[in-house]
Amino acid sequence: MTAQPATARFTLVISGAPYTSQAPQSALRFAEAVLSAGHAIERVFLYGDGVHLASSYAAPPSDEPDWPEMWAEFLQQHRIAATCCVASALRRGLLDHTEARRYQRPGVNVRSCYTVAGLGDWLEAEQAADRTLYFKDGGV
Repeated sequence: MTAQPATARFTLVISGAPYTSQAPQSALRFAEAVLSAGHAIERVFLYGDGVHLASSYAAPPSDEPDWPEMWAEFLQQHRIAATCCVASALRRGLLDHTEARRYQRPGVNVRSCYTVAGLGDWLEAEQAADRTLYFKDGGV
């Protein structure tokens, strides 16, 4: 009788912006491979310029991939928790309903599949995962 390999749990941290970095693309391909191999993703955490993936206002030209939309579909399809760093999001003008009310801004532009939260979510995800991978400008 052969023992089944243990399922690994990953946390992914993306700090590179779509369209100026390969980080979101590489992270998505890695995430797809992880799930295909039977492993799990604990959480995706967007940090720094990576928070641009959460923007509902991104509208790339029709001949370019829509990385924010592709990520949103992936997260929703696989029911994966995803967090935007609140400080990174606020600095870049990305607001959810809570932050829009707090700062008295008229609009919300963070996709609903993301939670805007602090680094505590990142730390919790790291503790729950077997491995954490960072996708940033210049690679993993």
